[in-house]
Amino acid sequence: MSLNTVDVENYPSILRTKAAQVSSIFDDLGLPQATVYPSEPVHYRLRAEFRLWHEGDSAYYAMFDPAAPKIPVRVDEFAIASQAIFKLMPALLKAINANAVLSKRLFQVEFLSTLSGDMLVSLIYHRRLDEQWEDVARTVSNELNIQIIGRSKKQKLVLDRDYVVETLTIDNVDYHYNQYEGGFTQPNGALNATMITWAKQHAGPQQGHDLLELYCGNGNFTIPLSKQFRKVLATEISKTSVKAAHENFLLNNINNIDVLRMSSEEFTQALNKERSFRRLAHIDLDSYTLKTVLVDPPRAGLDDGTRQLISRFDTIIYISCNPQTLHRDLQILTKTHAVKAFALFDQFPYTHHMECGVILEVRG
Repeated sequence: MSLNTVDVENYPSILRTKAAQVSSIFDDLGLPQATVYPSEPVHYRLRAEFRLWHEGDSAYYAMFDPAAPKIPVRVDEFAIASQAIFKLMPALLKAINANAVLSKRLFQVEFLSTLSGDMLVSLIYHRRLDEQWEDVARTVSNELNIQIIGRSKKQKLVLDRDYVVETLTIDNVDYHYNQYEGGFTQPNGALNATMITWAKQHAGPQQGHDLLELYCGNGNFTIPLSKQFRKVLATEISKTSVKAAHENFLLNNINNIDVLRMSSEEFTQALNKERSFRRLAHIDLDSYTLKTVLVDPPRAGLDDGTRQLISRFDTIIYISCNPQTLHRDLQILTKTHAVKAFALFDQFPYTHHMECGVILEVRG
């Protein structure tokens, strides 16, 4: 895929080939046939970042090909970016090139947008920012109706707020999320909503039982699923994500979720009563009836202890960003559980990356 063009016409064929390749990784496990969820072929990516390359008195957006990492590739249009980013890029670049205060030693521009139209831009510099920069940046922020953050070494200037507010519609209900600069969010908003809907449908109503979620992030899955369970106990290690999660519970009037700032390994130790933690002083683990677990781990997948922990649950909802580590984990989990559903979500069209979802039920 060119940085400036995408092969929209051939996207269905590209997706079929990729889905077949990913599915073949699991051939030895005999999984059900995967349900494949396509992306929009253009304007699907809610985040983008570019180097700003200076030539003479002007600058342009650039990216780098891994095969030639020292040669900038000029990016005049970025068709995979959301419509909001796509439209903003030339207007922002014009403002940068029109003002030396804004462009001086600016080397990176990061965009964070939402399906609901909010926009945050981070301008990253090789110099310290002052009041003059802040005045110019505020003018541009008002003219373009965007949020701007200025960054340099050991400095962060937030003109108004350092997050966007996203709204996802799941089963005809709107859910609202504060998504912070630097915090993890799913880059393909439409496919994210599809994944949440898929997980909700397969979890089913479990009002008499509770949900355990590991790696909960900012509450992306947690909040919609909380309506189907009596209580939810969730873990997350990132301070930024935990802060966002608590704010998002309030935004959505959700009061049946507890989030623990713990790694999955630490929580496993706590649940096994191998260690005690001050962070758990207010939580009575024995009060939970945990029969369903949702995991959405990083690319490394699950550690041994977490695999052993979730194998105790009746139902496992496993969202994976790495088919290879998912396959490794399923080789162990399918000894105790049967895979009832398998889905592929094309979060990153035109690349080899594929998001997977698996539903496992304990064998009788």
